[in-house]
Amino acid sequence: MAITAALVKELRERTGSGMMECKKALVESNGDIDVAIEAMRKAGLAKADKKSDRVAADGVIAIETSADGKQAVMLEVNSETDFVAKADDFMTFVSQVSKAALASQPADLAALMALPSDSGESFDTVRQALIAKIGENIQIRRFTMMNVTDGVIGSYRHGDRIGSMVKLNGGDMTLAKDIAMHVAASRPQAISGADLPAELLEKERDIVATQARDSGKPEAIIEKMVDGRMQKFVNEISLLGQSFVKDPDVTVEKLLAKANASVEEFAVFEVGEGIEKKVDNFAEEVMAQARGN
Repeated sequence: MAITAALVKELRERTGSGMMECKKALVESNGDIDVAIEAMRKAGLAKADKKSDRVAADGVIAIETSADGKQAVMLEVNSETDFVAKADDFMTFVSQVSKAALASQPADLAALMALPSDSGESFDTVRQALIAKIGENIQIRRFTMMNVTDGVIGSYRHGDRIGSMVKLNGGDMTLAKDIAMHVAASRPQAISGADLPAELLEKERDIVATQARDSGKPEAIIEKMVDGRMQKFVNEISLLGQSFVKDPDVTVEKLLAKANASVEEFAVFEVGEGIEKKVDNFAEEVMAQARGN
């Protein structure tokens, strides 16, 4: 069967693949476009599997909120490079995933990956096809959901790389957004000092006490020094104790009290946080190549 330009065009539109790849698939399938699509999908899955171990530490943070503001989802989708993270295909995929997550409220990442996309295929299948098309590893890394009945949810994104959400009991949307912005900027580890891990506090107290004893001051004074430094440490890393980013003369605790509001939970994501990235040393690569030659 003759492989016409129109047939190649149709296959390109249906798969998003390159012209030569489509022409090759059509030749191998003797012009049967459905057989060509199936073969290309199988080849795409094989390519995706080969790329699955590659580090994907770039990407975007997406936040989707319901029309009534009572539900919100924040997720991180990773790619290998910033270039791909800005591509239309990648951003369309991210948008579809975030909207589906908000609508379906999946229990975990596996359930999210199994949700149907706009095409009817699971998001995991769409992700694998996107890997084959773009040529980079793509991963839906994590997501978090928030739901309120009487309270409010505030969210903030700093570009595409940092996102935060806050759930308030009381207050209004403006306050919730301000607290979300503060969380993104100040990165508290807990709402209050009481929520901080005991091991963390014990470790810091030991460090502070050792430093204080090195001063040579009397034990009674050392105890006061340790208590003071520990209070400062707790305030610096707990949300309520921090100075509000938009008005450093006021703590977040006082800001909330003025509005008769309280924070029930918060979350903050940064793209690639905690992922060990490969650092390319081009000078060493050139030297190694020179030695080989």
